[in-house]
Amino acid sequence: MGQGASSSPAAGKRGGWVLALVLSLAAVALLPAQQIEPPASAAPQSADGEKSRITPEQAKQLFSLIDELLKFSSQETGLPIRGGVKHQLTSRDAVESYLKKKFAEDEDAKRLQSSEIVLKKFGLLDRDFDLQPFLLALLKEQIEAYYDSKTKSVYLLDWVDLDQQKPVLAHELTHALQDQHASLEKWGEQTPSSVSKSAAEDADHLSRDEMDTAREAVVEGQATAVMLDYILKPMGKSLIQDPEVLDAFRDKMSGDSPVMARAPLLLSESMLFPYRDGLSFIQDLWMDLGQAAAFTGAMDRPPSSSWEIMNPREYERHRPPAVPLLPNIHPLVDRLYKPYDIGQIGQLDLNIMATLFDGEQSARDLTPAWDGGLYWAGQLRSAKTAAEQASTKSIAFFYLSAWKNAASAQHFAQIYANNLGRKYSGLKELPADAANPPGDEEQIFTTSEGPVLIVTRGKLVFVAESFDLPLARQLAELLLDAQGSGELQRAQNGPHTGLSVGAGSPGLASETREALTGGLIRFFSHCGVMQAAVDAGIRGKNSASGSMIPK
Repeated sequence: MGQGASSSPAAGKRGGWVLALVLSLAAVALLPAQQIEPPASAAPQSADGEKSRITPEQAKQLFSLIDELLKFSSQETGLPIRGGVKHQLTSRDAVESYLKKKFAEDEDAKRLQSSEIVLKKFGLLDRDFDLQPFLLALLKEQIEAYYDSKTKSVYLLDWVDLDQQKPVLAHELTHALQDQHASLEKWGEQTPSSVSKSAAEDADHLSRDEMDTAREAVVEGQATAVMLDYILKPMGKSLIQDPEVLDAFRDKMSGDSPVMARAPLLLSESMLFPYRDGLSFIQDLWMDLGQAAAFTGAMDRPPSSSWEIMNPREYERHRPPAVPLLPNIHPLVDRLYKPYDIGQIGQLDLNIMATLFDGEQSARDLTPAWDGGLYWAGQLRSAKTAAEQASTKSIAFFYLSAWKNAASAQHFAQIYANNLGRKYSGLKELPADAANPPGDEEQIFTTSEGPVLIVTRGKLVFVAESFDLPLARQLAELLLDAQGSGELQRAQNGPHTGLSVGAGSPGLASETREALTGGLIRFFSHCGVMQAAVDAGIRGKNSASGSMIPK
């Protein structure tokens, strides 16, 4: 989420990715029933049904596979082995201590806590949802393994069955090779951590807002592809030779585990995106352009947005997304508000928002018509106490979205207006101003947290919440006029990505960076968690036919 969830150089842990385990379990579920007997090497069950710890002999057997799996990953990815990889088992108590320390001290966790208020203001989390305790419970349930780019070590968990560890280890060793190739700690941390306070700083933040999201999808997509091929190899299958198998694996990426089943859509989608969409992105590149493009190529020229991850052919064509222009807003807002958060609202964010507000069909219709978006949030300078600053009443924000056609813009404006009652009490619609500029469609509401203004102009939708109405109208005019009358220009290629401006618009331009979901995606990745699909549900499908995997 914009700068509120910005990454920190201290965030070195990469997820071990229970999702890797989930996919391995999915593969098991796709085998004929007679092939799903519990492995002899599985950890024994204690009297209370809990899995016992891996024995020293089992650990020795597992780690003896590192050289073999490292070589397999190198052959799959084309990433050279430039050194050994340290490794160790860690206990449940150690993992819980690590998580508690991370929540108490980690800068990513602190920034994510400050972002919680903006997520609630947007309606992506309920007002009474307590994010940190839920995340802690989710992580404790899901964590499986992780690669630490600081210590260059793979950490496996001593309560996970030995055979289940093998695909996870293949996944984690891919992260080690990625780290040897590109130094993940620096490569994956492109988002500025400070709060922007000027137009120039706003442009810098926006220029990198989805980079981290896209890069997380690359590293997780690559590692999941290697893990998947490791699972498929004994069956004579592969992600490239049998591409339809991806559909079966994607279908099983759901959240049925006890905590995950209760997760808000924002959390579950943020968790799944790097694996599900990252894997699809890597598969498409691999099939279209070859191994080098999918692995070393994607790391050397990484995508810059969730839009490119979800539309890999646009990445292949070197076509970053269009981005609206943010003009200098500070003369209007700085007297009453201190800058709190800024960012892109990318295609992934829009998909989540549309699904939450109007269902999956609406999201399927609207997402392809998305053509860029940004937001800015400020906190009232008059909010002095901790309680005042923790309230959504202290936050005002505006959101500008661009669409490929006017009909989609109007549809989004309407479903956005229809959902204001989910966030605010005392909602009442007021008559529109008869003096509106020609072509503008204005909707005005009063709420328990101040006015809401929605203005639709052609293919653009502007939303302002909790600003006084005269200020909201000034901001609407400034941002809508800044986009010009032509089509939004696409970003030009550069070291990261290029400038993208509204056609005919003077002033500062915006590039691309991270978005509403970005902080969550990065936080999940750096914790080393996310099972994101219920292995209990997958194991229950013991009668699944092997024909689900293409012959």
